[in-house]
Amino acid sequence: MAPFAGYSMPLEYPDQSHPESHRWTRQNASLFDVSHMVQHKLSGPLAEEFLMTITPSSINTLKKHHSSLSCLLDDNGGIIDDTVITRLGRDSFYFVTNAGCRETDLAYLESQMTNFLESKGVPNSKSDENIKWHVLNCHSLVALQGPRAQEVLQALVYEDTEDTTTSPDLSTLGFGESRWLQLTTEGELNTPSLLVSRTGYTGEDGFEISIPSENGDSTDLATAISKTIINDSSIVRWAGLAARDSLRLEAGMCLYGHDISTETTPPMAALGWIVGKDRRSEKASPPFHGQSRILEQLAKPKSMTERRVGFLVEKGPAAREGAEIVDTERDNEVIGRITSGCPSPSLEGQNIAMGLIKNGYHKSGTKVGVKVRKGVRKAEVSRMPFVPNKFYRPDNKDADKKEAKDD
Repeated sequence: MAPFAGYSMPLEYPDQSHPESHRWTRQNASLFDVSHMVQHKLSGPLAEEFLMTITPSSINTLKKHHSSLSCLLDDNGGIIDDTVITRLGRDSFYFVTNAGCRETDLAYLESQMTNFLESKGVPNSKSDENIKWHVLNCHSLVALQGPRAQEVLQALVYEDTEDTTTSPDLSTLGFGESRWLQLTTEGELNTPSLLVSRTGYTGEDGFEISIPSENGDSTDLATAISKTIINDSSIVRWAGLAARDSLRLEAGMCLYGHDISTETTPPMAALGWIVGKDRRSEKASPPFHGQSRILEQLAKPKSMTERRVGFLVEKGPAAREGAEIVDTERDNEVIGRITSGCPSPSLEGQNIAMGLIKNGYHKSGTKVGVKVRKGVRKAEVSRMPFVPNKFYRPDNKDADKKEAKDD
């Protein structure tokens, strides 16, 4: 167990080492308790415009029960936190933020909402009529990840024959989509409707299940669901923070406070793709925080001082966070820093890392050095992800379109 964001979290479980748990997730399925993450619900006639003010994403084009990775931005375009936003209805959204940013995020959202409503001329007495914000403190969240995740979860989905609007068939649910579903737990008990999202932070196929509270506490329901999911240990097992971290690093995914921060903008963080195509103009409405700076960086990449890239590092001790990246042809001049690194369990221990490097050194194949302990290890800039992502897309496009229409 280790302290993390005010919680005591398992790094690994007794039945598997970190590398074993990592590889198990890649080959079978693992269950992660991510209830420490902060779940939010935002609704009201001004909710969409507010989200489009504090993020650069095209929230207005997001379809019902579809999600988008995004970033909360400060006034200068720096990243306050990364988040996944899901549209639940015309004026209703669900999003998840990082546990380590909880206090900062809550203060940020409260102040930003106040400023936004004031700019719209909404009096305090009418604020709840325009935006309602609920932090789902009593909800739990579990993530089922791995190539056998659908097989495991499908066996538990309750098929309500009277409800013809929602398909219980998970094969028609694509990555970045969600659905309200009931599960059947041990004892043949059906759960209330749960928000099941096909998403995750491992690069594998998988689902996140938001579990509501019953009488102010979701512990019993979350425990029952989790026990049912891991009933067959030959398919699915618990996994801890260590495997979650190495899996997301192989997948080229950022960890807030390490790989991204308020010092990085989305383009600097190689997240420029989250800026909606219809928002890449100074005339885009509503304007988003840091818009001028971010649009300039997208139009003129050389204007960025540094960029997030991946690295392959030679055999030996791993390059860890804080290690200096140097130009070995210029007397080891410091040109960047490692933000995450580890030996890759999927690549037979190949040292992988990501970091922020001076613009101009960011191209794939560029040779650099990394200071590890008392020496300088050879490294080169690498494309990410290090291990191909396996996000699921339904083969049956007609079924996919029907599901979107039914929703």
